Amino acid sequence: ALSAEPKKLGLMVSVAPDAPGFGQALELATKALGDGEKVYLYCIDDAVPGIGDPRLAKLREDGLNLFGCAYSMRQRKLPLDDSAVFSGLSVLSDIMADTNRFESFN
Repeated sequence: ALSAEPKKLGLMVSVAPDAPGFGQALELATKALGDGEKVYLYCIDDAVPGIGDPRLAKLREDGLNLFGCAYSMRQRKLPLDDSAVFSGLSVLSDIMADTNRFESFN
């Protein structure tokens, strides 16, 4: 049988790690990864302090593609490390264009 290309889910999260929306995004990512989808999660604004969240580290081990807004990090004087791919908004627009489904949590 021909295997179909995996579906791609894009998520943008702009709320703090303790906000309900952050957890909802992670639940959606968890389910999609479990279903064999490729998941791209972009953290911006208040979500960037959550990039080091252990829940996200676990999802990365499961195949999550994690991105962070470099500008949001600099504004908050947070260090750029290898916990995510830090980039500008052009990457976010690529994710929006290249995924089958895009959801934002803000």
